[in-house]
Amino acid sequence: MSETPEERRDFIRDMIKSDLANGKVAELVTRFPPEPNGYLHIGHAKSICLNFGVAQEFGGRCNLRFDDTNPTKEEQEYIDAIQEDVRWLGFDWDGEPKFASDYFETFYGYAIHLIEAGKAYVDDLSPDEIREYRGTLTQPGRESPYRNRTVAENLDLLARMRNGEFKAGEKCLRAKIDMASGNINLRDPVLYRILHAHHPRTGDTWCIYPTYDFAHGQGDAIEGVTHSLCTLEFEDHRPLYDWFIENLPVPSRPRQTEFSRLNMTYLALSKRKLIQLVKDGHVRGWDDPRMPTLRGLRRRGVPAAALRDFCGRIGLTKSDNTIEYPMLEHCIREELNKTAQRRMAVLEPLKVTITNYPEGQSETLDAVNNPEDPDGGTRQVPFSRTLYIEQADFMEDPPKKFFRLAPGREVRLRWAYFITCQDVVKNDAGEVVELLCTYDPATKGGDAPDGRKVKGTLHWVSAEHAVSAEVRVYDHLYTRPDPGADGDPIDDLNPDSLSVIADAKLEPSLSEIPVGETVQFERQGYYCVDPDGTADKMVFNRTTGLRDSWAKAQKNG
Repeated sequence: MSETPEERRDFIRDMIKSDLANGKVAELVTRFPPEPNGYLHIGHAKSICLNFGVAQEFGGRCNLRFDDTNPTKEEQEYIDAIQEDVRWLGFDWDGEPKFASDYFETFYGYAIHLIEAGKAYVDDLSPDEIREYRGTLTQPGRESPYRNRTVAENLDLLARMRNGEFKAGEKCLRAKIDMASGNINLRDPVLYRILHAHHPRTGDTWCIYPTYDFAHGQGDAIEGVTHSLCTLEFEDHRPLYDWFIENLPVPSRPRQTEFSRLNMTYLALSKRKLIQLVKDGHVRGWDDPRMPTLRGLRRRGVPAAALRDFCGRIGLTKSDNTIEYPMLEHCIREELNKTAQRRMAVLEPLKVTITNYPEGQSETLDAVNNPEDPDGGTRQVPFSRTLYIEQADFMEDPPKKFFRLAPGREVRLRWAYFITCQDVVKNDAGEVVELLCTYDPATKGGDAPDGRKVKGTLHWVSAEHAVSAEVRVYDHLYTRPDPGADGDPIDDLNPDSLSVIADAKLEPSLSEIPVGETVQFERQGYYCVDPDGTADKMVFNRTTGLRDSWAKAQKNG
């Protein structure tokens, strides 16, 4: 069982508890600050659950703030999608979401402040030249020939940059820190660059935009964020953020703490790699159920509660580690086992005729919706003379431990009757196409009054009442647990990541399940209703199978 929020302990929660207890902060304020240049993925879920989660646990608040400082890559579509995904995951924020662009005028004032203090300058070096001058991890950088411009000249040039007098890349504003610093982030980082691009919120008001590094920490300070919780790649940026805070008239000082980002087997969570998958047509879109995006996971049928549970179980560390994908599947199964209704679906149909059942007759039988839920109720399942069972549930010459249907053998039909296979019908190719069986009317409900037992219980669907459906069965998108370890992850794509069952047969009550809801196909796995379905043919996506290799490994480990 996973820990409850009250039981959860980690270095971040311990720090927050201490800061609140000793009066360092009066109220906890966190933030989730995505860039609106793509869709959220499961790695973002870890950060969402942490930032919103600790705010809930400690009676604080968490801001949703879009760091929208690069209009060349940002779109309203992503802003809307991110808000929807955060809410789907089970979290919300007070009032309207915040944006870095809300503070553009303030950031510009901060830039002027640094220039007037002699701590920023307008540089004419090109982006390539700046990279060249910056040096390497083993060699110090070189100062720009424009580093010692006067305050007046820098103020004039910055104003002209803002007024649109220069081309993109022609000039930029840099902080004047230390070109010999061992931390490359402190080697005169760029604060403003020229971008003649339309911004989703500010339109064409600005043609210079603050860099992420300049805007991020100041946005936290303006909002009164007490704890800036970041992933480990920002650890080397912390001295730069501290330098800004110390040299600017900001209203507060956030405390930045880093934790390890989420790495998982069989997933590539780089935004660049996800964009490539979509743009090159390797998947059907950002919500393809094979994608690790929150939209893809939702379309696959993963419950938000299972993702929250997963994020709670993996914990927080200060060192990189890799989580096994089966752990996520375990969390999904645990949640769906409690909440998903059971239904019968035959994926590879084999016709069964009950020869002693009256022709033209049918009846309805009671079936339990979820044995794990005492309040889940029952449903009516139609039974008739002609049924479908799974092809794999019959063998003409079965091995010793095969307990399903075979010639002369009696089995139980789930919620229905005992049947016995009397004869086999084959086509001209010698393939089994129909089974002729008899049923025992006294075994209605699945038990024999004389106490006789059978070893096999099969799911089935009445042929007369069956609903046709396409079933999409998903496997890992990559063939190896560490995609791209030997080069390009595209080379590791799994050609069998999607297989389609064109004409599965389902019990009719499945036609009432709404799009997006996940059910258990008995003996098969968990499946979610996909929006691609029509009135004539439903579409289901497999969420996960029934076998839980991770739980078994934990038990045996």
